Amino acid sequence: MRVTVWNEYRHEKQNPAVSAIYPDGIHAALATGLRANGITEVRTVTLDDPDQGLPAEVLDATDVLVWWGHRAHDEVSDALAAAVANRVHLGMGLVALHSGHFSKPFKRLMGTACTVRWRADGELERLWVVDPAHPIAEGIPAHFELPLEEMYCEPFEVPAPDELVFLSWFRGGEVFRSGCCYRRGRGKVFYFRPGHETFPTYHDATISKVIANGVRWARPTAIEPGPMLNVRVEPLEKI
Repeated sequence: MRVTVWNEYRHEKQNPAVSAIYPDGIHAALATGLRANGITEVRTVTLDDPDQGLPAEVLDATDVLVWWGHRAHDEVSDALAAAVANRVHLGMGLVALHSGHFSKPFKRLMGTACTVRWRADGELERLWVVDPAHPIAEGIPAHFELPLEEMYCEPFEVPAPDELVFLSWFRGGEVFRSGCCYRRGRGKVFYFRPGHETFPTYHDATISKVIANGVRWARPTAIEPGPMLNVRVEPLEKI
């Protein structure tokens, strides 16, 4: 399984509080967590790399794409967003993290506004497993906590998930659908909410395991080698 971790890599360069938590970038922390959970073929790319990190040869060599973005959503080209969405339709998996809900590829795949209500005050988040039989919940306790996180609350303007794995409760009283699974064409999409840049969420072992489980769930059985076309076929039986 070939995994590519995409990160816009802006907060870490511009905000000392973020670089103190993620000195090598959020992408490096995510890759470390995946490798710690047995996913070894991981590459990292960033927005400022050539072709915004995802030239055709990289995208074509990716089975699951992990995406973290926030302040630079608008800098991602429409052409790249379309290429990512098309690749998902052909079978590639996408794991969108935290503010990746508002990324161009995710919004294109959802077809909705994908807006949330939020508060970045740093408060307790308790995540509940609402589908213990789901593969992404394997090895995850019935509930676990993050002492400091950004709050997202409903309504989350996305289509109803095909499967809901996690539900979050926050100290302020809000709740949020935090682990949403979708199927788009031949591909799978997993959205996982935690991961605000000013908190050490991606150093948490349980979070890393959830993301690794999500990558394994989203991996393709096969990726269509070319565009899916409307074609006429001959009948199998005599008409």
